[in-house]
Amino acid sequence: MRALEGTAALVTGGGSGIGLACARRLAADGADVLICGRTEARLQEAAKEYGLRYAVADVVEEEQVAAAVAAAAENAPLRAVVHSAGGSTSIGPLPQLDTGAWRQTLELNATGTMLVLKHAARAMARTGGGAFVAISSIAASNTHRWFGAYGVSKAAVDHLVQLGADELGGVGIRVNGIRPGLVRTELVGGIAESGPVLDDYLACMPLGRVGEPEDIAEAARFLAGPESSWLTGQVINVDGGHHLRRGPDYRSMFEPMFGADGLRGLPPEEE
Repeated sequence: MRALEGTAALVTGGGSGIGLACARRLAADGADVLICGRTEARLQEAAKEYGLRYAVADVVEEEQVAAAVAAAAENAPLRAVVHSAGGSTSIGPLPQLDTGAWRQTLELNATGTMLVLKHAARAMARTGGGAFVAISSIAASNTHRWFGAYGVSKAAVDHLVQLGADELGGVGIRVNGIRPGLVRTELVGGIAESGPVLDDYLACMPLGRVGEPEDIAEAARFLAGPESSWLTGQVINVDGGHHLRRGPDYRSMFEPMFGADGLRGLPPEEE
């Protein structure tokens, strides 16, 4: 038998990128995988191509999260959840941050993680436990200047990993996280292809290459599977060693948007 045969798995943000790579990796080891996200057409396409199930769900809507968890567990005990849904609408120097975008990003990354963990833990606790893997970011540990709420919200994800591991170990639920570095997905657009931002990323990576979604999926599969049965409360950097140095320099991208003085921290002129 494959290691995950006879179990169910849920992957949020599973329609593309890191989430889809994680879903495919879990399915390859025998799990009955349900992916969820907000865009049905993308989910349908991925599910059809790779033999997955899907449900449309926004991770900040609690009823939708609960329904996705229930759907994932319809055919087998839910043993693995990879929470990959996340993102950001918040960028810019602190004196210029948009408060609405800040709140929206915190809601998506922090509250979304809490809701998925809350309902996944209920399902897994009833059937003997399981593994929850949160996809965080190197921005949680290494400051990424002008990233607004993103790094702050991902730091909250890291703390939720520790809190969940501490609280839920007694019912056999392990909670761990992964901090990816720069991974080649549509979310980073052309950054991973060429230019000064990419050059700076590579200068900060001992292994000197951009990550692939499969790099993260392999780590997620390990954390979700029986091989890591005595491991909980850990957040693992999968980033080519980038965390050993400093966050990336996005000056070339943000200076045309906010000005050199803005990036130094000067507030905008009052109108």
